[in-house]
Amino acid sequence: MKHKVLIWGVLVYLSVAACSSGSPATVEPGKYRAVLKTQGGELPFGLDIQPVADKAGSYTVFALNGNERLKMDPATVQGDSIHIPMALFESELVAKIDGSTLRGEWRRRRTAQQLQSLPFEAELGVKYRFTPDEKTGGANLTGNWATDFESKSGNVDTTDAIGVFKQTGSRLTGTFLTTTGDYRYLDGNVVGDSLFMSSFDGGSHLYLFKAKYNPATKTINGGFWAGVSGYESWVAKLDPNAKLPDPASLTYLKPGAKTLKASFPEPNGNTVSLADPRFKGKVTIVQIMGSWCPNCMDETNFLSPWYKKNKSRGVEILGLSFERSPEMAVSGPKIDRMKQRFNIDYPVLLAGTNDKAQASQALPDLNAVVAFPTTIFIDKKGQVRHIHTGFSGPGTGMYYDKYVDEFNQLVDKLLAE
Repeated sequence: MKHKVLIWGVLVYLSVAACSSGSPATVEPGKYRAVLKTQGGELPFGLDIQPVADKAGSYTVFALNGNERLKMDPATVQGDSIHIPMALFESELVAKIDGSTLRGEWRRRRTAQQLQSLPFEAELGVKYRFTPDEKTGGANLTGNWATDFESKSGNVDTTDAIGVFKQTGSRLTGTFLTTTGDYRYLDGNVVGDSLFMSSFDGGSHLYLFKAKYNPATKTINGGFWAGVSGYESWVAKLDPNAKLPDPASLTYLKPGAKTLKASFPEPNGNTVSLADPRFKGKVTIVQIMGSWCPNCMDETNFLSPWYKKNKSRGVEILGLSFERSPEMAVSGPKIDRMKQRFNIDYPVLLAGTNDKAQASQALPDLNAVVAFPTTIFIDKKGQVRHIHTGFSGPGTGMYYDKYVDEFNQLVDKLLAE
């Protein structure tokens, strides 16, 4: 046993010595064409990597999808590899530096025992998404598309979807709207009669779309790959009048209920209730959310600065976070990371797990929690006046602008009462 311990100690020493010898590698700054190798093929996205001034081995990194520059957490070089984390999603890109090329993998921790991964590569200076610009497509797919997704089991998605696309040359950008949220920023190309789009946000949205357009029927048929193993087929028909169900009709108070009861702990252990004095006589917005949820991230990115600007008017916001674990030791740090990333001033409580049935039990005044996020508007008397299911983020363009306008109009109305 002593000999085994001695040998192990020597191996550890040699490993540490090897890692610490020499100077760490450096990453060439600039924009990279990155790809994840999925079951559907290459999922491309952009990375902008820039060194942090006066901090050797540290880099600022943005993921590039359409018009979005999504800031990742600070990246560091360790030995011959760069580590690009996204703590909110418990994920990271780890790649060996080889000149202007990065090769490695994307990793995401799903549970304490489950770690998902996909091969990753990135090359500096390559500007196209799926195909070089000179390979322009023939079809023009700009417009609204009524869409159905179908899983491997053959079950058609009960949630209606609308594809909202804008094509310039061969480049295609847009998203899919659903009653529970949107697919955020999609970016890609049209090549002949084929569509290719993708998105990468570091964790939850690793999306790859491939499809063919039939000009005779004005329909698109294809496949949708999500994350490591998700797959759905989908079909879309051009429909400029496509609409979703009213987001105010999906979540509502049970008959006889007028208020919302909620009392849950903050990560610091302090219990906050809607009955507390800080909410009395104020217009209160309750945000049903989760740190794991990209659409919640988009909504928080709107609500956090909005609250700073408007809290003096007599409004409050309360976040109810439903996480993968009900244990504060596990989920509390995730809530704190989200509060820090988005500079949230309002309280965010751990309300339970993100299982929708359990979330519904945690808020028994509601018919159900059907989407993360869901936003509840409460008037000065403490009565629920409006519930909005889902969130159309900035990737939806005019739909996001419409939501912001309606949000402000409703709050102004409640404040004036």
